[in-house]
Amino acid sequence: MIRIGIIGCGYWGINYVRVFSELPDVIVSRVCDTSDERLQKMHRKFPYVFPTKLMDELLADDEVDAVVVATEASTHHDITKACLLNNKHVLVEKPLTTTVEEGEELVKIAEERNLKLMVGHTFLYNPSIRKIKEYMSDDDIGSIYYMKATRTHLGLIRQDVNAIWDLAPHDISIFSFLLNTQPLWVSAVGGNYLNGRPDVGFLTLGYPQNILGHIHVSWINSNKVREISVVGSNKRIVFNDLNSMESVRIFEKGAAMTGEADSFGEFQLQLRDGDILSPRINTSEPLKNQCSHFVSCVSNDHFPLTDGTNGLNVIRVMEAINQSLEKRGAPVDISTDISSRKKEVPMEVTI
Repeated sequence: MIRIGIIGCGYWGINYVRVFSELPDVIVSRVCDTSDERLQKMHRKFPYVFPTKLMDELLADDEVDAVVVATEASTHHDITKACLLNNKHVLVEKPLTTTVEEGEELVKIAEERNLKLMVGHTFLYNPSIRKIKEYMSDDDIGSIYYMKATRTHLGLIRQDVNAIWDLAPHDISIFSFLLNTQPLWVSAVGGNYLNGRPDVGFLTLGYPQNILGHIHVSWINSNKVREISVVGSNKRIVFNDLNSMESVRIFEKGAAMTGEADSFGEFQLQLRDGDILSPRINTSEPLKNQCSHFVSCVSNDHFPLTDGTNGLNVIRVMEAINQSLEKRGAPVDISTDISSRKKEVPMEVTI
């Protein structure tokens, strides 16, 4: 039996209590927040969970095995560090931290104390994203040319981070997951229109094998879009998170150059035009898949798919984005100081 504590009772905190309460062999025993109103709302929905305004009280409870940190991004480092130093396994909402230095410290503490540190990159537990990865591992897609992500809406304006830090980590983690590699460089430009911080951003990432990634994020676009495209030489794969009926579509269309390079003019453009497929996907809630995976890793001493190193890799990209923004889009190389000590462990949840 795993006992969970939740720190942060906002939108995500309430969802975490609901999901963990539905899992077998899990008890949500305590919740913590500084707001009386949020604690009262939580208690009305889940009267069996003990509420407290004191984080130290939650961390001092020896029966709490693991903690979910669902607070503002700027608080993630301090709260997660306190949890780890009190020997609690931690699932922290993305981003892991707001600096690489802070992220490295948390990863080090977790490793030294043999604790699970997991980051809530929830889209990697989405059945549609995992279906795309299946198709990308198939040689039929051909060479991957580029990927494009659009994540726009009107509001919610966060006070602790800008739109790029709020939205882009989703797509950065997805791109690296699909490609099984990290970006080498990034170029970023953004616009400040509402409160002096970027509320729109255009990011270009360079990956090995000359693969490009492009991400557009915005808090001020009235057209809500959640879409990712993968363009290959033989196929194009599109994920539309707002289309529950056909979240993934496969376009069997592409373009490639064929022929020998011995002399000018011997290359030929080969166009491929085929069917449009909508594969069947077994639907399940990504947040529940993520929470099930966290419980399994704690119970069976496995590395999480989205462990601290995974979260730290995203922060390395985000810091490079900050530098490129300051240089008005000039490319910035991304640190490749990435831990390779962990072993690849498959997820133990069916999604």
